[in-house]
Amino acid sequence: MLVIGLTGGIGSGKSTVAELFQRHGIDVIDADLISREVVEPPEPALQAIATHFGQQILDEEGRLRRSALRKLVFSDQAQRQWLEQLLHPLINERIRQRIIDSRSPYCILMSPLLLETHQRALTARILVVDVSRETQLQRTMRRDESPRATIEAIIAAQVPREVRISAADDIIDNNGEASELIEQVDALHARYLSMAVTGRGNEVTT
Repeated sequence: MLVIGLTGGIGSGKSTVAELFQRHGIDVIDADLISREVVEPPEPALQAIATHFGQQILDEEGRLRRSALRKLVFSDQAQRQWLEQLLHPLINERIRQRIIDSRSPYCILMSPLLLETHQRALTARILVVDVSRETQLQRTMRRDESPRATIEAIIAAQVPREVRISAADDIIDNNGEASELIEQVDALHARYLSMAVTGRGNEVTT
C-alpha cells in the first residue's frame, strides 16, 4: 500500500484537500479522528488518564474533558510527555490497521502532527498543503471565530512553514481559487495512481 502523508499548518486546507482525494475513491485516514477514538469510553486509555489525572478529568457521562486535559498538559511538559507516551503508540497502531484495511489503490494519512511524530515513518511520501501566514490567519479566524492573537500563538507552536516545505515530497499551493486546488489534486491523484501501480515510491511496509 502506497501511503501519502498529508499535512499542513492550521488553516491550510488539509481537510478540503482530503475531501478532493476522497472524491477519487481514495481512503483517507484521519489521525485527529483516531486520537479522539482512543480516548472514548470504554477504551483502556481513558481509564488510564482518569487514574493518572483524577476522575475530575471526566464529565458526568464519563467522557474526557478535553479542554481541562489540554490545560493540564500544556502547562506541564512532564505531564504532556506522559500523555504522549500513552497515546501515540495506540494511535499509531490503529493507523497501521486502517492502512492494512484500506482497499483503495493508495491511501492518505492526514495528520497535523505528521512531522512531529512517528507517524511520518508510516508514509512513503509527504504532501504538504501550503499557504501564506496571512492566509492561515484570515481563514482560521473566520472559521473558528477566534482572535488573531490566539491563532498567531497556535501557528507559532506548530512546525515552521519552511520546515514543512523542506520535508515535502509534493506541495499543494492553496493560496488561490478552488478550481486551482482541484487541478493540483487531480494531477497528484494521477501521479499517485501511477506510482501505486508500478510500486514506485512505496518503500514503507505496514
